[in-house]
Amino acid sequence: MENELKLIIGAMVTLSLATAAMIVVPFMQLKNEPPPAELKPYTSQELRGRHVYQAHACIACHTQQPSTTGAGIADASRGWGRASVAADYFYDDPPLLGTMRTGPDLFNIGVRQPSADWHLGHLFQPRAYTPGSNMPAYPFLFDIKDEDQLAEGERILYLPPGTVAEGKVVVPKPEAMDLVAYLLSLNRNYPVLSTEQASRLSRAAGSAGGGQP
Repeated sequence: MENELKLIIGAMVTLSLATAAMIVVPFMQLKNEPPPAELKPYTSQELRGRHVYQAHACIACHTQQPSTTGAGIADASRGWGRASVAADYFYDDPPLLGTMRTGPDLFNIGVRQPSADWHLGHLFQPRAYTPGSNMPAYPFLFDIKDEDQLAEGERILYLPPGTVAEGKVVVPKPEAMDLVAYLLSLNRNYPVLSTEQASRLSRAAGSAGGGQP
């Protein structure tokens, strides 16, 4: 019984220390981190699109956290932009970091691919845009109509030849438009540090190096 008690106490202490080190301390360090000046809150449409992104489990195959290391190659060299920092997720509740990269990281997809038409077409049929892609198609986010059934003001999605039957047109539903608005909002193409922060870090680095250039 005494050994069991020691085991339980040891496990609780270990769990407490791990929780403090991995959750409590980082939270205390970052809870007052302000957002970068260039980072804007999501619009209502972008928030709706974020919910569509979550509902269809896009996080299962895509990350939103480029880093400086990983699989032997820095994400910047893949063209995915700089590594993310805590302040980038100020308006994300919860942050959709992801853990798997079956598809590319989407942290900066709004910079890398700013075309709404491309995103819409890629959602409708990924392999029409990226041959060999294993991304599932989302045709249920679109209406397929006869050309003479179009209502006034409906947006026609022009697709590569052979993607839909002749005489048919594809019209994005509001959910598709919202999702693409969210993807285009993933634009973290701004400096991570303010001028003052960069100056402080530069001075600290100089002091640590003994003032040597």
